[in-house]
Amino acid sequence: MAYSGEPILAEALLFRPEHSLIDQSLHSRLGATTTNGDGFGVGWYGEGTEPAVYKSIEPAWNDSNLREIAGQVRTRMLLAHVRASTGTPVQRSNCHPFRHGRWLWVHNGALRGFHEIRRDLVMAVDPTLFSDIEGSTDSEALFFLALTFGLSDDPFGAVARAVGFVEDVGRTYGVEHPVQMTVATTDGESLWVFRYSSERQSRSLFFSTEVAKVRALHPEVEVLRELSGETRFVVSEPLRDLEGAWNEVPESSAGVVRPGDDEIRPFEPISPA
Repeated sequence: MAYSGEPILAEALLFRPEHSLIDQSLHSRLGATTTNGDGFGVGWYGEGTEPAVYKSIEPAWNDSNLREIAGQVRTRMLLAHVRASTGTPVQRSNCHPFRHGRWLWVHNGALRGFHEIRRDLVMAVDPTLFSDIEGSTDSEALFFLALTFGLSDDPFGAVARAVGFVEDVGRTYGVEHPVQMTVATTDGESLWVFRYSSERQSRSLFFSTEVAKVRALHPEVEVLRELSGETRFVVSEPLRDLEGAWNEVPESSAGVVRPGDDEIRPFEPISPA
């Protein structure tokens, strides 16, 4: 889940919705697994230029510290993730969001054949970034490839080049469909999202309708009055069954959320020269 808007308590984002991310950790409706109990993480922006991160290997539904923190943290930008491991160890360094400098990154999906192609991928990471890799997941490797290919200057292009590189390496090892991903990444000001898979059958991803339009459709829903006009959510599963509130991100698409200027565009990997 990603939130961008006026500062709001994390509790209102993580716990209050009917089908909140905490509920999804136990009862996912659209995910590859129903239960996501292999850890969780929350990243948010506060007073400093770099984000704070709270991560744990505990299931999100059973972490009392998360509830304590969520009731006190107020933020304008938040990324949260509940994890179901695709084969790498359940440890804190493998929980999302991943952080580097002012950037946060979350990923649902998998780089198929990662055990075989991992060395080739991580050896392509810029040497100045390599020592900052903390865990062993495919998700973090993809993040550091995006950083290597210019995430700070051109997020759309950097992720396209990272995905193109992974596909190129994967196919040299005989992996038919190397990439399955929905990704959200942010520098604290803008939020970029991606939905893509090599087989063109990607995991679910939705973005919220403009708040004013949803208020007009559902004036009886009190919680909508608390949200600013610039509020945007990007989620793997809708947080509430509310007609007209959610829009599916099209297959093979990327988007950016920023004040006054949102955009969705087609996404295609860029193969190495």
